[in-house]
Amino acid sequence: MKCSFPFLGIVSLLVLASGMHALAAYGSSLRAGAAAVDISPQTLPAIMNGGFLERRANRVVDPLHARALVLSDGKETIAIVIVDSCMFPTTICDEIKRIATQQTGIPTDRILISATHTHAAPSVMEMCLGTGADPAYVKYVPARVAQSIADAYENLQPAKLGWTIVDSAELTNCRRWITRVDRVGMDPFGGQTVRAMMHPGYENPEYTSPTGPIDPWLTVLSVVSAANETPICVMANLSMHYFGGDGFSADYFGEVARLLEARIGQFSEEAASRFVGIMSQGTSGDLHWMDYSKPARAINRPQYSKSVAERVLQAWETIEHRPDLTLAMTEQRLTIDRRRPSPRRREWARPINAGRGDLPPRNRKEVYAQQAEWIHQHPTAEVVLQAVRIGELGITAIPNEVYGITGLKLKRQSPLVATFNLELANGATGYIPPPEQHRLGGYTTWPARTAGLAEHAEPLIVETLLGLLETVAGKQRRHLVSPDSAYSEAIESKNPIAYWRLDDMAAAQAQDAVGRNDASYQGAVALFLPESNESGSSAAAYGTAAAYGNRCVYLAGGHVAAVLEQLEDQYSVAMWFWSALPSDARDTTGVLLANESETLLIAGSAAGKDAGKLCLNVGGKSWMSNTPVTSKQWQHVVVTLEDRRIRVYLDGREVPEIDAVVTRSDPSKRWLIGSDGDSATTFDGKVDEVAVFDRALPAADINELYLARHASAE
Repeated sequence: MKCSFPFLGIVSLLVLASGMHALAAYGSSLRAGAAAVDISPQTLPAIMNGGFLERRANRVVDPLHARALVLSDGKETIAIVIVDSCMFPTTICDEIKRIATQQTGIPTDRILISATHTHAAPSVMEMCLGTGADPAYVKYVPARVAQSIADAYENLQPAKLGWTIVDSAELTNCRRWITRVDRVGMDPFGGQTVRAMMHPGYENPEYTSPTGPIDPWLTVLSVVSAANETPICVMANLSMHYFGGDGFSADYFGEVARLLEARIGQFSEEAASRFVGIMSQGTSGDLHWMDYSKPARAINRPQYSKSVAERVLQAWETIEHRPDLTLAMTEQRLTIDRRRPSPRRREWARPINAGRGDLPPRNRKEVYAQQAEWIHQHPTAEVVLQAVRIGELGITAIPNEVYGITGLKLKRQSPLVATFNLELANGATGYIPPPEQHRLGGYTTWPARTAGLAEHAEPLIVETLLGLLETVAGKQRRHLVSPDSAYSEAIESKNPIAYWRLDDMAAAQAQDAVGRNDASYQGAVALFLPESNESGSSAAAYGTAAAYGNRCVYLAGGHVAAVLEQLEDQYSVAMWFWSALPSDARDTTGVLLANESETLLIAGSAAGKDAGKLCLNVGGKSWMSNTPVTSKQWQHVVVTLEDRRIRVYLDGREVPEIDAVVTRSDPSKRWLIGSDGDSATTFDGKVDEVAVFDRALPAADINELYLARHASAE
């Protein structure tokens, strides 16, 4: 590049070099064109969606646009359109594609349409919670979006393309948080089911942890003229929901695009008149800009937009462009069941709907009563999935509001060098929580048109998209691999019979790192969480296991279960835990480990002055530790059995906290981590790195393990 924007030490993760040899054989006929068309409402006031209830706005604060990029390599021509809208249903997207195909000849399955998800756009979808579609805008907008594709197609010229990925963890956070087990909330249907909810408030003591990881990666795709490298288009992709404001607005997406156009437009007169900046939406169904683990900060939308734009510009300066990249695109349409209301749910909804009559819903209960009847009448949904390859860069298109962990599953397993995801693309079939997140409840799981797909939808969509990426890439997906660390090496050097690192991304099983004894997740858990509530990610190379650091699981009423046939009359179990509860929250703070013979728990208020201490129960007898555990702090515990003597070590100390001679019943075969089978005593908090040995570890080895974890952190 010949630009001169300040480079502030950002770690550029450009990894095109790994594909250079393969790309040398590609052709050099790449062409590109970009265009932006104003799609602001012409008839005011207009209906606005994005909230529970219908509302109207009568002014356009800043213009809404459809911003299109058309690419062609001589064999394949594709169009990517980013639309300033909350969401477009599949019917509207298909109508836009039909018109654009008539105008350009680009096949409909080579057109990708993604909404930015601004919550300040005219509504084009019926039953968007309590909001209907605006009839005038529905009639107006398809031709305008199609025009952006036609204009971009008309602007095709010889081009070069490049991309980069940078860590931007400070720009997004998880907005869905877990409640304390003694603070479970009510759902709209009268049930006490809410273990997780959006926007808990800053440093709210009733909420303990985010429910999932963030996707920290900002992707920047750049297109320039082949003749003189005049910028044609820059498309950025970030997983951050929206910022907010009054009136019709493109939100931060529009502000970032305008900032890019103003800065990059300085490159030349031609760039100033024709360059198109695009800010697109990644997988942000559970992500937002607020960091609820810290005090509220004073920041407005222009300030946030400027920080995003500056990060994009810094990354853009590092990009090297090439004219010889090839294109591929494929599409698959699935029919997926919705979660149909039970007869009891419909009975609940019937009098509410009758009392509302023809009026729009006036409160949350009326919204979900109306939605229950709509889902009953529309039991399935069409889901349009796409994958694009631009050289070694992949793009997935998903018609859902997608959790951060789902986006990371696709990025980590994609067969291409790098991949980014566009949500609310080619339709709007609602939130897709991973199956385990349904157990936590909350707004994104309550059945509605905007959150109604079957619980198996997320793994089905992920698997289908990975298959589509394999098709466009012509090679197999990558396998998920846990990063090595000083701690994992120390554990494995001592030959465990089971080692559950608990960094799984799917709840199908807790994988055993030594490959002997896979365990299972039971009940409500949250997966792939960083060790702390801090949102930062590693600056290691994108696509590697090390880039994500060590991960853990949160047990929110659930537990991990395993059967270990190898254990007889001696063993050791080592684990890390982070208790979310103060010691006076309930009678028993929580069970850490249990088998047929013994239980190790954290005592609660029922223990009086011993509340917060470790308690070992064997055969009706109890032993208390000397030291209480600390709430919301990682601690290491090791339990050993040898010659009827059980010792419990805390935080690597050579002197055991408990040293008990016990009378056991049966050999320990079935193990539970975080439970003893009683829902009133389940552990509430995080656990990590559970290792089991078929012998009693000496105190020196236990201390070595404890110190190794700190070496890993450093």
